[in-house]
Amino acid sequence: FRLALIQLHVSAVKSDNLQRACGLVREASAKGAKVVALPECFNSPYGTQYFKEYAEKIPGESTQKLSEVAKECSIYLIGGSIPEDDDGKLYNTCTVFGPDGAMLAKHRKVHLFDISIPGKIQFKESETLSPGNSLSMFDTSYCKVGLGICYDIRFAEMAQIYGQKGCQLLIYPGAFNLTTGPAHWELLQRGRAVDNQVYVATISPARDEKASYVAWGHSTVVDPWGEVVAKAGAEETVIYTDIDLKKLAEIRQQIPILSQKRCDLYGVEMKN
Repeated sequence: FRLALIQLHVSAVKSDNLQRACGLVREASAKGAKVVALPECFNSPYGTQYFKEYAEKIPGESTQKLSEVAKECSIYLIGGSIPEDDDGKLYNTCTVFGPDGAMLAKHRKVHLFDISIPGKIQFKESETLSPGNSLSMFDTSYCKVGLGICYDIRFAEMAQIYGQKGCQLLIYPGAFNLTTGPAHWELLQRGRAVDNQVYVATISPARDEKASYVAWGHSTVVDPWGEVVAKAGAEETVIYTDIDLKKLAEIRQQIPILSQKRCDLYGVEMKN
């Protein structure tokens, strides 16, 4: 099946972001994409100072638009993420909609991005956001998909559990920055893909040098062999790749690590 990643240029005007995102979803569908994904914080600038102002209930304006365009195009739509307001608590939340417009999953970012690299970047999502408390998977008519958001990709255990539960594609909307992006963006994706013999897709906002937080861009798809099969630059674009589940099965057969794990010696388990 064809996967499309929409590397959206996010502005300060929510209505413009929604309109442009939906337009690019329609364009991707017209080019044969059956699963389409948007970037982290696609309806809002990324930054702790913006989350409260742009936050919405779910369902709300942004998720309603996502539901409508998923149904209109008869696709699976991974709605990047939006700031979610639930009883005064704010979350960084990804919603997924099926071809009938129904919501299939809602993933709240589990690991909050609190980092301090002296002289480079300091950022603390926990100043405004609360963490999610569950892992999120959903079924499509093609395969099972596991969800994470940005910083979640650094936690190998989460991806391993998705692999154990039968996911063949992991999707991470994310906005790495100009410090961590060049160093780890592709490396982490390739690691998660090879460790679990799955496809891994990451979707970044397009780079905006004038923004208070400058995203790295370079939305990417990595196959189960660890090869980069599609990669964007920094600008607004849509990239496409055909997900080959036969190739995935062949790789798992050739190097059967999933059946060779020593569960008598070690294990990773989902607790919630």
